Formats: sequence, structure tokens, C-alpha cells
Amino acid sequence: MKEISTAALGYDNMNDVHTLYVRSPSGRYRLASDDQVLAAGRVAAESLISVSNPMAQPARVVQFFQAKLAGLGHECAAFLYLDAQLKPIRYIEQAFGTLCHASIYPREIVKTALRVNAAALLMAHNHPSGLAEPSAADVSMTRQLKQALALVDVRLLDHVVVAATQAVSLAERGQV
Repeated sequence: MKEISTAALGYDNMNDVHTLYVRSPSGRYRLASDDQVLAAGRVAAESLISVSNPMAQPARVVQFFQAKLAGLGHECAAFLYLDAQLKPIRYIEQAFGTLCHASIYPREIVKTALRVNAAALLMAHNHPSGLAEPSAADVSMTRQLKQALALVDVRLLDHVVVAATQAVSLAERGQV
């Protein structure tokens, strides 16, 4: 029996191939492109969150953000806004960047948190380089964002840094 891998799709495990097909509007099937597979995976990641279940399990949070952000060729900062019971309100990818940088503005994150009436939020961004180790700038920005959100009574619960097959939780490291 073959072991099922739960690792995110990345360039280091793309040889573990299963043929996937997509159906065209005319009804014919053809091989799915890498972009179509990744796009479908990002949509399927929505099944990892439920508006009826709190996002209180760190492993579930990491799994969700890996499914959404791993494999992107540019940095993307994403936020999952939560209500007072830690149930998801809205997922928003709010900052897109280059290969090694995405600009995150605490003011914009605070405005969105207030607009959606969030009590807490989870943040993640990806490192297309494949290394999930947070930079000093990542840690500094996390602290700044936490302070800005605290002024309006919104809690920053975690900042997850995602790479192709791994992720690092700053909360688990005591850096949030």
C-alpha cells in the first residue's frame, strides 16, 4: 500500500506524479497544467476551514495556510479574520510582492479587521525560496502589527511562514 503524502506541492516533490485531467467546455478531457492544479488546490483549501469550527488548532492553521500559499512564485501575505469564538469570518490575500518581499501595511490590516468586525486574526506569508525560516524583518513586522491591532482590541494569534513543504509558526516560537 502506498503511503499518502500530506506535504504541499513544491518543486522538490513534483516527481511524485499522479495524472490529472481537466474537462474543457466542449466536454473533452486533457492533461491539467501545473497552474490549473495549483489553482484547484487553493480552492480546495477552503474545505480546511469551516465557519462553524474555531481555528484554535495550530496544526489545522498551518495546514490551511500551506494549502493556500505553498507553490506561489511570489510572496503573498494572507490573513484569516476571526470572530470572538475564533471562527472564520473572511480569508483575504492582502499583499502581493516579488520573489522575496511583500509590503504589509498595519494600517490596512487594522482597517480591514474593523470593517469585517474581527476579534482576532491569523496571518501567513510564503517564502518562494523554499526556506520557511522567518527573517528579522518578518518578526519585527509581526510585533508592529500586533501592537497596532491591540489598539483596537483585535488579537494577532499567529504568523505562519510557509515554504513548499514546511511552515513555521511564530506563535509556537514565542515570537508573536
